[in-house]
Amino acid sequence: MKIIKDFLTPHTKGESLYVDDLPEPSNLLHAFVFTSIIPHGKIVKLNLEKAEKSPGVNKILTSKDIPGENQLGRIIQDEVLLVEDEVEFVGQPIAIILAETKEQAKKASKLIEIEYEKLPAVFDPREAAEKGLFIAPSNTLSNGDVDAAWEKCDVIIEGTVENGGQEHVYLETQAALAIPDENDKILIYSSTQAPTTVQGTTAKILGLDMNMIEVDVKRIGGGFGGKEDQATQWAAICALGAYHTKRPVKLILNRKEDIQMTGKRHPYTSDYKIGLTKEGKIIAFEASIYQNSGASADLSTAILSRTLFHSNNSYFIPNVKVTGYPCKTNLPPFTAFRGFGGPQGMFLIESAIDKAAEVMGLPKHVLQEKNLLEEGDEFHYGQKVERSNARRSFEELLKETNFKQQKKEIDEFNQSNKYMKKGLSIMPICFGISFTSTFLNQAGALVNIYKDGSVSVSTGAIEMGQGVNVKIRHIVSLALGIDPERIRIESTNTTRVINTSPTAASTGADLNGKAAEIACNRLVERLKKVASEKIQVQPEKIEIKDDYVCVKGKKTELGWNELINLAYMSRVNLSSQALYATPKIFFNKGRNKGKPFAYHVFGAALTEVTIDCIRGTYTIDKVTIVHDAGKSINYLVDLGQTEGGLLQGIGWMTIEQLMYKEGHILTDSFATYKIPNLPFTPEIKVKFLENAENPEAVLKSKAIGEPPFMYGIGAYFALKNAARAFRKDKDWNYSAPLTPEKLFLYLYENES
Repeated sequence: MKIIKDFLTPHTKGESLYVDDLPEPSNLLHAFVFTSIIPHGKIVKLNLEKAEKSPGVNKILTSKDIPGENQLGRIIQDEVLLVEDEVEFVGQPIAIILAETKEQAKKASKLIEIEYEKLPAVFDPREAAEKGLFIAPSNTLSNGDVDAAWEKCDVIIEGTVENGGQEHVYLETQAALAIPDENDKILIYSSTQAPTTVQGTTAKILGLDMNMIEVDVKRIGGGFGGKEDQATQWAAICALGAYHTKRPVKLILNRKEDIQMTGKRHPYTSDYKIGLTKEGKIIAFEASIYQNSGASADLSTAILSRTLFHSNNSYFIPNVKVTGYPCKTNLPPFTAFRGFGGPQGMFLIESAIDKAAEVMGLPKHVLQEKNLLEEGDEFHYGQKVERSNARRSFEELLKETNFKQQKKEIDEFNQSNKYMKKGLSIMPICFGISFTSTFLNQAGALVNIYKDGSVSVSTGAIEMGQGVNVKIRHIVSLALGIDPERIRIESTNTTRVINTSPTAASTGADLNGKAAEIACNRLVERLKKVASEKIQVQPEKIEIKDDYVCVKGKKTELGWNELINLAYMSRVNLSSQALYATPKIFFNKGRNKGKPFAYHVFGAALTEVTIDCIRGTYTIDKVTIVHDAGKSINYLVDLGQTEGGLLQGIGWMTIEQLMYKEGHILTDSFATYKIPNLPFTPEIKVKFLENAENPEAVLKSKAIGEPPFMYGIGAYFALKNAARAFRKDKDWNYSAPLTPEKLFLYLYENES
């Protein structure tokens, strides 16, 4: 509890510093980005003369002012920092105005004269696919023989499923501050999940070595994936300005700018075919998945791969063939978002099973339970299931909620109430933990013990409100055997911990915590030798615990401070650097087979809803979750992540709707884009599985960031079940989000 208190105090007091809170350097310039106002076209004319003469303007930069490579792309080199001649989406950066104030820069931007030759624009992924517009080639994961399997199926169902995108709504908008140093070196304070990406990309754009770019991140005000890749361009813009002017440059997007110019969760539209036996066993599943990737790749191909990986969710299907098409459209590049493509795949298979249950006249939970993954089952990407808690969590949920009785009561309620209907649904989850690009599964840590006994820890983890620093502090405290009060977690800095992987894929604590633990263990071994010489006991009989050297569990008179002083006086190295690389994982992209995940997280949730069938409004009443968290490092952190992820998932499935008109986003403020608020929040009950230790992660824990998001999918099907209790004569269209307006149309449109 003390660790949680220490973690929250700076936030609750308003003392935590973010990029915009940092003291502004003298001689600071403010950047404003001039962007495209059309979705697709050629730049015929660009006249900067009037803008350059505007009061306060120092310089205006275009692609011609980039000394290195005009390229942001990480996976695919297809995204420029500044447009050269062809714009591909509304909000694409064309020029950077540097002025004494942001207001002066913004005013000058209105004096820029630009003319376009408009070109045809595409916004729908299916239209893009028909025209052959793809970010990259399609990708297929498969196992068994799908074509032959259909003959063995008693029931075959086909359908279409669609899901919308989602705005990240991080509290801190995109932000960066670049400060020039001597010899062209630049220090960047960036609100990013990926400091090394910022460092490497900025160096490439400026034509410098990476050691000339230093990136420092104390914390960020939320990310959810939206700052894994998309924070990079704002940092690079500031660095480019600092490079040319030799003055500090700052850029803070306001909320409207942020929503208009940045990518969101990917919308998908998919066709599926599912085959089952008459008893309800799934024999085959096939899907064509069309991803709206936006105008450039960003992380779309990796996200689509994870969609394919998770297209079976928590079920064993012997014959699978899923193909993903990354479709190029004239919208801002869509990007990473909590779950990283997994939610889209899970919504697809859950929709297919839901339709199958309806056609077969079976309760959906019966089909779900019949097909849950068991130990030793093989996923369609070649990995076998280990330590499966799929069935255990499902069965514990049924007991925890007294499901049969609840279902009976809801059926009775619906029979006796004409215009108020209730619905239930179960959402099991199975989510793989690791970056699917194997090389990213590495992290470094630097642990320094000062001669006064205090400890400094640097890792590649970015604290974004998810509590990763709390967990790392606890890991270090246990490993060194000292009070956590002695430990300080430093900012993430590319000169202290190099070549960092993004804090993403729920791996922040797994990778960085393990690296810190390894570094601490090396220090402990050195300190044991020092203690051995002092108290004349063999090192293997010594442990450090509760700030003292202990022998056979009993404290000696040798305390931590004295031990550290002895080590220092004996010239023992009190600094330790370590690298952790997740073992036993691999993936052959040629065969699309391997073991991409270190382990899987399992769980199940029951969602209860009520709809007002007169108005089409609804409440999410209660969600009960049984979750597989391994051996939790910090219960309160994991509880908060479970509840927060759930609510974000519910929002994606219900009220969060992105709307565009000819490439212009209409939902660009909180007046038009709705997110779950306190009155919308259901009663949430979370139970973590007991005796579920995970030997594949630090302290036998399991990752927590992303898996709970998928529980929110259950809200969609609970609402669908409630709506079907009111109107059964109309086919259900599997399309999310299920807004009140969309629900109302289902209830009354084309009413017979």
